[in-house]
Amino acid sequence: MQRRKFLRTAALGTAGVASVSTLAAPAIAESMPELKWRLASSFPKSLDTLYGTGEIFARYISEMTDNKFNVRIFAAGEIVPGLQVLDAVQNGTVEMGHSAGTYYVGKDTAFAFDTALPFGNNSRQQEAWMRWGGGRELLNELYKDYNIYSLGCGLTGAQMGGWFRKEVKGVEDFKGLKFRIAGIAGLVINKIGGVAQQIAGGDIYPALEKGTIDGCEWVGPYDDQKLGFNKIAPYYYYPAWWEGGPQTSAMINLAKWNELPKGYKSVVEAAAANAQTWMISKYDAQNPKALRELVSGGTKLLPFPQSFMDASYAAAQETWAELAAKNPKFKKIYDSFKAFRNEEILWFRVAEQGFDNYMARQSATDKL
Repeated sequence: MQRRKFLRTAALGTAGVASVSTLAAPAIAESMPELKWRLASSFPKSLDTLYGTGEIFARYISEMTDNKFNVRIFAAGEIVPGLQVLDAVQNGTVEMGHSAGTYYVGKDTAFAFDTALPFGNNSRQQEAWMRWGGGRELLNELYKDYNIYSLGCGLTGAQMGGWFRKEVKGVEDFKGLKFRIAGIAGLVINKIGGVAQQIAGGDIYPALEKGTIDGCEWVGPYDDQKLGFNKIAPYYYYPAWWEGGPQTSAMINLAKWNELPKGYKSVVEAAAANAQTWMISKYDAQNPKALRELVSGGTKLLPFPQSFMDASYAAAQETWAELAAKNPKFKKIYDSFKAFRNEEILWFRVAEQGFDNYMARQSATDKL
């Protein structure tokens, strides 16, 4: 009898808890404000991984808040040109943007660290520095001056060195060569004799086709095949020493960020982290097939000559010393970046490089 009474009481108690939970959830949701934000992307819709990362980021926020916090994304040119996203976020034209910090080195050379420094980190090292080496805090000190809060929102992995009409046999072949390249790497290209051109992704093909530029780089095989560079420039070089592990970023108007409830901020942080891994995993999955197709279609795949790599490395070190002497913000971030990068390289030389090199040898001999 006591047991039956206990079970009845327990059942009623459980039912009561369930009904409270059912009632409480909508009440909690209703307590959050309804927001409709716009996100301007630096990328065209045709680039389904770069632009798609912004879509994934925006959708995650909307779905996780049951559409109470709705974020609508706009491709490059729909609200502002691709290379003006930071300005649009800064002045409140849009609440958010998805772009690359290195596009804005004309404002401050230190923005390069938010994307990639030539001969810098690979993607895992960049993520480690951002999360555990103080990188994110240092970058947000910089972004604060522009009324922006920034979060990593996508990693591409090591990029390709780009497309050329003629062979690159040494640094002399870069003399006077008009080369599309983004951000701070252009300073190094200029130092070795090239003529750097910063052009938004959707505008590169027409410039290459018309001869406005002699060569170009973008990301890697999957995107490059979509953009059709192989139809004009047959030589495809690797690696992109300027972007060993670049990151794209979610840029959020700082005043709007500070107004967000804590719960919404957590959702945005989680959405950016999700987008970070989504991008690199998709590129890693799609690039092998695209590269095979490009090579089978006649693309000449070549490594940059060692002499060219060495000359570029020396020019990069000179450039960083010059920038650090001129810009205290650059120096402060570079000191942190360099120390962390050097430790990471020591570690990666042990297990990561050892494993990768062994597997590459096995693959080359068809033992896999």
